[in-house]
Amino acid sequence: MKKTVFEGIATALITPLNENGIDYELFGKLVDWQIESGIAGLVVCGTTGEASTLTDDEHRDAIKFVVDRAAGRVPVIAGTGSNDLAYAIDLTRHACEAGADAVLVVTPYYNKATQKGLIQMYTAIADASTKPVILYNVPSRTGVNIEPSTYAVLADHPNIVGIKEANGNFSKILETFALVGDKLDIYSGNDDQITPLLALGGKGCISVLSNLLPKETSDIANLFFKGDVKGSAELQIKYHALIDALFSEVNPIPVKAAMAAMGYCENYLRMPLTPMDEKKEAHMLSLMREEGII
Repeated sequence: MKKTVFEGIATALITPLNENGIDYELFGKLVDWQIESGIAGLVVCGTTGEASTLTDDEHRDAIKFVVDRAAGRVPVIAGTGSNDLAYAIDLTRHACEAGADAVLVVTPYYNKATQKGLIQMYTAIADASTKPVILYNVPSRTGVNIEPSTYAVLADHPNIVGIKEANGNFSKILETFALVGDKLDIYSGNDDQITPLLALGGKGCISVLSNLLPKETSDIANLFFKGDVKGSAELQIKYHALIDALFSEVNPIPVKAAMAAMGYCENYLRMPLTPMDEKKEAHMLSLMREEGII
């Protein structure tokens, strides 16, 4: 049996940035608060962490920083995907050497890939990794979707242990569970689908919402695991409006504004990302006030 990296909610961490680079003081404060709040895992240098605009040194340093700061308290999953296979392998090896517990590898963007290409790419990365590999499927961003039949082939690789599924297509997700649900751990990549995916047998979610609400987001999963499906569903519904606000503009624009209001970062984004629309931000902040977050 393959080892489960985490069960419950792992936060797709923002990267606190300012004009000088990464603010490690705030980053450390965020990591500590997340762990103290009961989060099950931390994802560093993913989409929410603005990995696509970090320099290579920043990307590597951020992975090492979070691993060291977490100090084994929770699993750390490092984003190491790229549309350049050689670079993805190099980053994956770095993350393994830095002490990450697993790597999260997004599908190749822009140049895309055939399903055959995805199999060959992921096999090469998994062969090079000394840590478990979680596949990351987010076709709305990359332009390529991992088909259930492709998961079925990749599931036989001993290093490929899970899926972050953000395709939003529950028919395809159901098909994936039917094919690989006993071979791969499946995590939601969408905060508005945590309870539904758990109901199919999912292991949890890699979450944006949990940047703001680590305990409450964790409760959505933990209540479900304890058999309180109704309680889990009620929380999923309760935070629906806030989740919508967090995705009212492209991630991580809203969550950076939200976390800045909470004091965990500056509201600083690197181009081509720009600050949140003022009306949308005001609405999101009003929802946060209603929940007592700020």
